[in-house]
Amino acid sequence: MHRLRFALVTLAVALVGLSACEPADQGPRAQQDWTLRAEASDYRETASYDEVIALLEQAARTHPDLHLTYFGYSNEGRPLPLLVAGPVTDAEPASIRDTGLPVVYLQANIHAGEVAGKEALLRLVRELALGERASLLRELVLLIGPTYNADGTERVDLRNRPRQYGPLGGMGTRTNAQGLDLNRDQMKLDSPEARSLAHLFNRFDPHVFVDLHTTNGTQHAYHLTYSPPLHPATPSAIDDLLREDLLPRVTHEVEARYGWHFWHYGNAFERDGVQGWYTFDHRPRFVTNYAGLRNRIGILSEAYSYATFEDRILASELFVEGILRWVRDHPERVMALAEEEDARELPGSRIPVRGGFPEEAPIHPILMGAVEEEAHPWTGETILRRTDEVRERAMPAFVAFMGTEDEVVPAAYLIPRQIAPVVERLRAHGVRLEPADDPDAGGVVTAALTEGEWQRFMVQDLVVAEQTFQGRNEVTLQGAWEGASQAQIPTEEALSQWLLLPMDQPLARLAFLLLEPRADDGFVNWGIMDDWLDSGAPFPILRVLP
Repeated sequence: MHRLRFALVTLAVALVGLSACEPADQGPRAQQDWTLRAEASDYRETASYDEVIALLEQAARTHPDLHLTYFGYSNEGRPLPLLVAGPVTDAEPASIRDTGLPVVYLQANIHAGEVAGKEALLRLVRELALGERASLLRELVLLIGPTYNADGTERVDLRNRPRQYGPLGGMGTRTNAQGLDLNRDQMKLDSPEARSLAHLFNRFDPHVFVDLHTTNGTQHAYHLTYSPPLHPATPSAIDDLLREDLLPRVTHEVEARYGWHFWHYGNAFERDGVQGWYTFDHRPRFVTNYAGLRNRIGILSEAYSYATFEDRILASELFVEGILRWVRDHPERVMALAEEEDARELPGSRIPVRGGFPEEAPIHPILMGAVEEEAHPWTGETILRRTDEVRERAMPAFVAFMGTEDEVVPAAYLIPRQIAPVVERLRAHGVRLEPADDPDAGGVVTAALTEGEWQRFMVQDLVVAEQTFQGRNEVTLQGAWEGASQAQIPTEEALSQWLLLPMDQPLARLAFLLLEPRADDGFVNWGIMDDWLDSGAPFPILRVLP
């Protein structure tokens, strides 16, 4: 029965709902071709970069509340498109802020072989352009980025993601043109795309960020799995909102209306002798985890790899629709949460710098499934297709992380200007830096100079990974913060060579995890500070206790 329901949903989307448009607009709109490549090819193919741009341009020409802009560039110089949809006259951040509405950023194709989300967002764009979502355009501002990994989108090969069930005509690559996984780059910012995404966050400051993916791995029975931000330093209010309200509500709505199962992302395997359902990774190199450390609601979506391409698109559509419906029902809660977390005073509190799975997790009935093997019609290689088999298997569900090491948040950091890679990246992330000798920087430096509240981290050991990962060799420091000697504290005359990073700013949580020497995904970890580190020597950045 649920397959019949989904067939009806597909038909309704394909017919584009012209009856919802104003009569005067029906002629010009009806003459335009809104068919997506996926639909025209019976779901054998997916849209190219140029086709995405063409549809976005057509949508912006068609509806006065749709505005096409670009938020950055790919490594090969392709502009990264962003469609701004809502009651605004242009795509400028000031116009968006003036609406006083929640802002939701919907992103797809960070991995350009995982294309269901791209097609789902193109369908949403079409509906908006054809007047089918008038109430949505009044109640929210949407930022829609259907093809983040633009260069990977163009590297189509029939053998990319070989066991995934379509699109059989090929799809793009996981990595960008540099060979980097963009969902591992959000802290180190080695790619133009990751820098562009940070730029988007800084300019448009969305309250909610949804990143659309496709799974790879366990043969389960969920049509889609999801995750909130997983870093244990994520504000608890964000975690509670997602785990206790938004995600369960979407899950229940989809199952009740369509009979499809959604739940927390994971894979079934044995870890440290415990067979369980394990989610992915807590580190903020992953973009939805990164969003959480910016005090924003981050949501990962993973359509099931072995469902048909058509069903993956539908699952992604339903998930996005459920999220938007929830945000429309709770606009004040969404915006108040962001405002409260941005104003939260962190100095003096303790925050995790490293994380791991807990020793135990609640037992949950995980829905396992099965697949049938088929031969790819043009390569002859094996592909897997989901069956309707659903069987419960009770196991511990490790879908959250705990802090394994924490550290006190200082009042400020003092950074030598000469560490240019750190300074530049902090600014790219949007972290506020001030000249340490600026009288308007506040009394933090003056008070510290007179009261001696300085600390410096002493490096006891430094271990560099032998194997390169994402273009870098990761680093682990051993050591501890201790009181700095008078000789290590800069004089007032030397302060011009230093920058102050005050921790009374909205991005304090992110700055803390970028700078702390023991953080497991910060600048030290990624080798960005290698030229300024040595065993037995002090860490070059000072901090001031509150």
